[in-house]
Amino acid sequence: MPWPDQLVSMPMARVALVAPATGLRRVLVETADAGVFEPDHAPANGEPDGGGALTPDAKQSATPPLLSQRYVPDEELDAVGRLDLLEGERRLRRLADNAQRTSKCAVLTGWVPRQELDALRSRLAPHGGAVTELTPRRGLTAPTAHRDRPSTAAIRPLVSIYATIPYRDVDPTWFAGIAYMAMFGMMFGDVGHGLALIALGAAARSWPESRIVRFRPAAPFLIGAGLASTLFGVLYGEAFGPTGLVPTVWIRPLEEPETLLLAGLVGGSCLLAITFVLAAVNRWREGGPTLALYDATGIGGALLFAGTAAAIGGAVGSTSWLMPTGSAIAALGVVLTFLGLIVKAGRGAAAIAQAIVEMFDTVLRLGSNVVSFTRLAAFGLTHAVITGVVWDGTTSLLDRATPLAGVAAVVLFAAGNLVAFGLGALVGAIQALRLEYYELFSRLFTAEGRPFKPWHLPVERSDLT
Repeated sequence: MPWPDQLVSMPMARVALVAPATGLRRVLVETADAGVFEPDHAPANGEPDGGGALTPDAKQSATPPLLSQRYVPDEELDAVGRLDLLEGERRLRRLADNAQRTSKCAVLTGWVPRQELDALRSRLAPHGGAVTELTPRRGLTAPTAHRDRPSTAAIRPLVSIYATIPYRDVDPTWFAGIAYMAMFGMMFGDVGHGLALIALGAAARSWPESRIVRFRPAAPFLIGAGLASTLFGVLYGEAFGPTGLVPTVWIRPLEEPETLLLAGLVGGSCLLAITFVLAAVNRWREGGPTLALYDATGIGGALLFAGTAAAIGGAVGSTSWLMPTGSAIAALGVVLTFLGLIVKAGRGAAAIAQAIVEMFDTVLRLGSNVVSFTRLAAFGLTHAVITGVVWDGTTSLLDRATPLAGVAAVVLFAAGNLVAFGLGALVGAIQALRLEYYELFSRLFTAEGRPFKPWHLPVERSDLT
């Protein structure tokens, strides 16, 4: 799959599924087996799709549903104890009850991925069924579906836990994954601990033990986070602490905390800049150029952020032209954003007052978002302090040059690094997630999409026995 296709959701087609009135069951059996059609109306009794039906019989509702290719009366199914086929038949009837009927045909409307249209048409044609593409009415929102690779599937929960991506929005999964791993690595920079994470990811990917297999989808994510930690460990010169096992390529966190703090701010600002670009594209796709220009998460907000950053950079770097230029750009961003807020608030003095308050909140929140990235340095320093204390204690014991002190040094080093690994990984994972959701995703997503839920039931092709 070409990588640009991963930046947008799968194109959806609004369709009408048409079947002969006397052949609706045959068409629905093939549709259920294909698993690419999402009907508009949920089947009765609260069943939204092919799973989790609510039935009067608790045993039946717990039975995985199955459809027989040919129709078998309920009495026969009950007589042979085929609760799976009986449950599947009941679910099919619930969907069929929602079809619009004439004397000659039955129609169900819904959504199908555009790339699956031809295959579904070919599948239904021998049974007299047809799939007709419709023009979606205004205001109707298409469901969102993505065709993930294994690496993308491992990262997908980062986004889906926060929100379902609206159908028209850019899919930020790759950006979210890279940003998360970079932030995690900066807070958990240690070659030894990073390699341990990589080993855990490799074990989850290849270990045959059933209890570990369930973690296999997260293996690429663990390996990526471990690589980021290893890279920052090389930059910091940290390998199970300041052991000297690797050279310091950049800085030692405890010796230059101001540099690490500045790096956190600059790195966070870069992530915010990318977020503003993606958010402006999303606003354009959602509401056209007007929304993209005036929204606080669109071009107006991006100009405010970029102009403020340029003005601060000019002041710090004593660049004469950069500060006034940045101030002018920031002022333009304030004007555009304020106009957008006034339009949203309505007319009158109350609307202006509301827009002023929201504008103040926008500026204040933008500043707090940038400052929030200092936690990248703060927790990176915390991890370095813990491993540094463990290493100092270990070397102090080794200096005593006694067998008992040597054993104690080994125990302290192993236990201390285990604690540092557990605490550092937990804190880094939580804080990176917090930064991703509050500082980045809050700008990317201003609307909630809905996931594509195709109606699917497996079909038993053999004769009932």
